Amino acid sequence: MATVENRLVERLPRNDRRSLLALCEPVQLMLTEVLSELGKPTQHAYFPIDGFISLVARTDGHPGLEVGMVGREGMLGAQLALGVATVPLHALVQGPGAAWRITTADFRRELARSSALQRGLDRYIYVLMSQLAASAACQRFHLIGPRLARWLLMSRDRAHCDSFRVTHEFLALMLGVRRVGITTAASALQRRALIEYHRGDLTVLDRRGLEAMACGCYAEDRQAYADLLS
Repeated sequence: MATVENRLVERLPRNDRRSLLALCEPVQLMLTEVLSELGKPTQHAYFPIDGFISLVARTDGHPGLEVGMVGREGMLGAQLALGVATVPLHALVQGPGAAWRITTADFRRELARSSALQRGLDRYIYVLMSQLAASAACQRFHLIGPRLARWLLMSRDRAHCDSFRVTHEFLALMLGVRRVGITTAASALQRRALIEYHRGDLTVLDRRGLEAMACGCYAEDRQAYADLLS
């Protein structure tokens, strides 16, 4: 199991943290693994450590559109803190890695016991709502290039390294655009020497340059986390 901890768990007082982790089990998140499905009961909550998860909205038979990400800064299953067991969004693993997993029943008992855990999740849910709202506006008003740059930065932040694996098909699905649009935008980033991409392996070469190319949603998203969760 990785030694790096989930930040929501880290922020808890020592006794609350120990109590929560005693109820958790370490798991490995596998690439493209589906962790929860829209409208189904929540079976487990997940606290990623070095893996990360895509939150996908689906409607009218369409394959889906990514509206949020969950990495070590947060958790999957935050709706349980609101007393809601129904899954609001499809969730699949975008980046493989370690996580803590806890059953819904154990998590609810721990929430009732730990006011610190409830307060932390109240803040996280606010930030997650902000991310979901920003994602909707970003999809509607921003061009593919800046949106792609934002997505790559968000993925890089949660992968905790400059290199990760992603295909053009997956990017097109997550951004809700045609594959040719992703190919054109990614090629433009490569020509500027901001990224390197070959057969699904992507490397961020110039983070600052990529930030300059990204839409303002990326900086706003980071600021929301810094203001409420740092």
